[in-house]
Amino acid sequence: MPKIVELHHPLAKHHLAILRDHTTESVLFRNQIRLLSMLLAVRATEDLSLATTEIQTPLTRMRAEKIAQRIAIIPILRAGLGLVEPILELIPSAEVWHLGMYRDEETAKPIEYYCKLPKDNPAQVGFVLDPMLATGGSIRVAVAALKRWGVHDVRVLSVIAAPEGIHALHEEHPDVSIYVGAVDQELNDQKFIVPGLGDAGDRIFNTKR
Repeated sequence: MPKIVELHHPLAKHHLAILRDHTTESVLFRNQIRLLSMLLAVRATEDLSLATTEIQTPLTRMRAEKIAQRIAIIPILRAGLGLVEPILELIPSAEVWHLGMYRDEETAKPIEYYCKLPKDNPAQVGFVLDPMLATGGSIRVAVAALKRWGVHDVRVLSVIAAPEGIHALHEEHPDVSIYVGAVDQELNDQKFIVPGLGDAGDRIFNTKR
């Protein structure tokens, strides 16, 4: 069965409400993205493998556990960049690789213009980051790229998602887990998420016109 995890924590709902508000300015919007990214990352990493090691505390030696898997973070440019830094704070050893895509406004399909993934030596776990899972087009392209690299455990982190995008992603990649702050009502005729939060990239980088 596909794994879909939606955050129901009161803090997630609180920060989402601020994020969605059209009066929220970019500086506060970025901070809400940061906080929600951390909440998503905690849920998305709770089943990672651990390796036992021995460390020296100020008082004695002890056995402790550290993350054993090699993790790659793959933000979809540009909006996915807003989720990177908070996740790196939690997993400083993670690798960051970039994929650049934009949406054709006439067809609503993704157009890839940049791909910075290695050809070999794949990570064990890959996190695809995009604040919005709308049609799922860009994320499906990103997941396919990770699988070509050889990543077997791919997880998607999005702040909000539309049911149509979730369905399309799992039709194409039924093994991929999705972690999302909220599943919204639908896509409108322009393929924007409703009620949504507007254009995440514009609001993160203060490029609204």
